[in-house]
Amino acid sequence: MSNFTFPKKEKLKSKKLIERLFVEGKSVSVYPIKLIYLPTPFNDEVRFKAGMAVPKKNFKSAVKRNRIKRLLRESYRLNKPDILNNTEGSFAFLFLYLGKDMPSYASTERSMKALLQRFVAKNES
Repeated sequence: MSNFTFPKKEKLKSKKLIERLFVEGKSVSVYPIKLIYLPTPFNDEVRFKAGMAVPKKNFKSAVKRNRIKRLLRESYRLNKPDILNNTEGSFAFLFLYLGKDMPSYASTERSMKALLQRFVAKNES
């Protein structure tokens, strides 16, 4: 059975690390989601830490921003085993939602799958 959880210790919370992601991180994009990632060693047995961000500029309403973040988290959680089983090392992830319209879960999941596949392909070489 694969592990479809997203526990607290896998959430990206460190402000310093988030700033480092923006400065040093590499990125892959599948519209409307952009993934910024950075190889980072963690000291708490976690291989990936992920954060979600939705710009206030595109979505003024906090309710809408939170809804999009929930969709991103859910599609990440369900597709996480794809990356866990296909990559080495540990990474910090930040998923940015770049679209201007409210997404459906189906479109979010399609983009997330394509994005994670692109990430795995980029890190296999």
